[in-house]
Amino acid sequence: MESPNRRLIRPPLAEAKERVSSGTRTTAAQQKKQTPPDTTNAENFYYVKQMQAKTPVVVVLLDGEELHGTIEWYDKSCIKMTREEGPNLLVYKSYIKYIYKA
Repeated sequence: MESPNRRLIRPPLAEAKERVSSGTRTTAAQQKKQTPPDTTNAENFYYVKQMQAKTPVVVVLLDGEELHGTIEWYDKSCIKMTREEGPNLLVYKSYIKYIYKA
């Protein structure tokens, strides 16, 4: 049995364009990149690792002075260093140029 001639029914071109453009708008908005987090916690991870291992570190201050010791604890604005050759120190992070392992 042979089927009768069928007509292909197409929607108007304007209607098809509207569907495509509205579909891409929503997917583009959904696929928009999220902003990265404010903190990566890398600094906190470094301090915790050095504290647990009691690693001797050298803290270089902005003026070039070097402090040798181990990190006992830290918070948002400062670190506490335990030293053998002098008193323990509370050093503000804003005065630290960099830290490296001794």
